[in-house]
Amino acid sequence: MKIATWNVNGIRARHAQVVEWVERDRPDVICLQEIKATPDQVPTELCEMEGYWCYWHGGKGYSGVGLHVSKALSPERPQFSHPTFDFEHRIVQADLASGLTVSSIYVPNGGKDFPAKVRFLDALDSYAEALQTAGRTAVLCGDLNIARADIDVHPKERKPRAIGQLPEERVILERIIGRGLVDVGRALEPENDGLFTWWAPWRQMRERNIGWRIDYILASQALANRAVACPVSREFGTSDHAPIVATFD
Repeated sequence: MKIATWNVNGIRARHAQVVEWVERDRPDVICLQEIKATPDQVPTELCEMEGYWCYWHGGKGYSGVGLHVSKALSPERPQFSHPTFDFEHRIVQADLASGLTVSSIYVPNGGKDFPAKVRFLDALDSYAEALQTAGRTAVLCGDLNIARADIDVHPKERKPRAIGQLPEERVILERIIGRGLVDVGRALEPENDGLFTWWAPWRQMRERNIGWRIDYILASQALANRAVACPVSREFGTSDHAPIVATFD
């Protein structure tokens, strides 16, 4: 099983890249963030990708998420829904009959309204706790807009008081992960200090790999134990974020 996530930074600008990526990697679950489009603005070839149950959740010009589940993984259409704390089209979940819940999540950056980011993160923590209590196998994917630790930021970019690196944000992220979840990418590459998912779009930061790791695939422990790969495709696409695909044996 492959579960993938990508902040596309505009689905209309990168729809051809999304098609190419899906055809190349064939994920069973596709989580997209920052689609910046209403469902009726999504390019036709993506509205109903062949072989997938598709769900788009976006507004005009900002934010938005998508979640798509392979019909091979789920012969019946999953139940798509939004937690009550969703705002600005930032989270959608799919509940599969198999007992798996997958969520595509776009946490606020916090630069313009940091308290709103903290409220969203606190609600996300309660959400993760509820999934754990319900006994659901869960995978939380997306742009969480927090670098988990110093290793997740290139030394040239480390700024202790920068939003996205603040201790108070990291505490909440650790609490979320503590709800029976595993940071799959870091679990597989615990010492990789060049494992980044976002690069500022200037000064060849991406080519030089001077970035931050702010995109995650967090999986329930039992599922994470089966993870065999979780690469970041730094070379792919023109978004400021790179796709991530986790493979579970």
